[in-house]
Amino acid sequence: MAIVAAVTVVVIFAVFYLYYPIVLEISLDLIGRAPPEWVYAALKVAAATAIVFLTYKVIDRAFTVTVLGTGGRESDVHMFMGLVRALAIAIWVLAILSIFFELGGLLAAIGAFGGLFLGWSLQQPVTGMAAWVMVTLMRPFRIGDRVYLPAWNLIGDVTDLGMMYTTLNQVGGTVGTEEPSGRTILVPNAILFGNVIIDYTKGAERESAYILDEVIVRITYDSDWDEAEKILKESAEEVIGDIIEATGSEPYVRSDFYDYGVWMRLRYMTLAVERPKASHEINARIFKKVSESDRVDFAIPYVYSYKKATGSNRSA
Repeated sequence: MAIVAAVTVVVIFAVFYLYYPIVLEISLDLIGRAPPEWVYAALKVAAATAIVFLTYKVIDRAFTVTVLGTGGRESDVHMFMGLVRALAIAIWVLAILSIFFELGGLLAAIGAFGGLFLGWSLQQPVTGMAAWVMVTLMRPFRIGDRVYLPAWNLIGDVTDLGMMYTTLNQVGGTVGTEEPSGRTILVPNAILFGNVIIDYTKGAERESAYILDEVIVRITYDSDWDEAEKILKESAEEVIGDIIEATGSEPYVRSDFYDYGVWMRLRYMTLAVERPKASHEINARIFKKVSESDRVDFAIPYVYSYKKATGSNRSA
């Protein structure tokens, strides 16, 4: 019904506007004077309202049918029509003002202010588009790479490179290890110019992008050092033997002393996207081997009471 009413108003206005001399002559014959100016203005307002409304409804209907018919979502329609609605309201306001006022000076002022506003508001989008062109041509990272943005503490797998945003499948965030969480992160391309980006995979295929990782084990001071190193290296070889063969890089151990024992740092090359899995399997083997060994033991912080240890009681 609303569309029918809008069409009716548009038709009436068109007839009145196109045949205004005839309408004026009829009015003079019937009532002896021309229609009041407010009648003409009211018809213009009604027609402008009807035209804007009718156009909006046609766009809304056409876009809804197209999007939903191609498998889109209602949320997509809602977002797009929100923009169209705002533009329709702005056009309607300008049309109404033009009926009652001369808009030459106002439009000039709006144009000058609009140019200034657009220059300010489009700074980030223009920078984002420039970054998109740079990434597309120079390819510091590619779709499928795992990247780390230290300034934002974000790790993710690149799934798309758009004009305004780079889309990541977040790694971590919901868990404590570097595994894909399934959450989508939209990173504005504009920030790519001013921030450090670490690429885990360096543009290589995910199946051949290796990085250095480590597993830390704490052993007691009375453990057999050589046996501990043997256990750590054997555990790594059992898990990443194929990677050792592919890279030619053998696992090795580095160590540090601390208050309760020795930090044994097993370091090895592993697939960038398989770090949590590899470290878990290596940890499991180390734990089993140390538990079965009589020469190596895990170190833990030990807190004791001096009074309990000596059997003394100072208050006695």
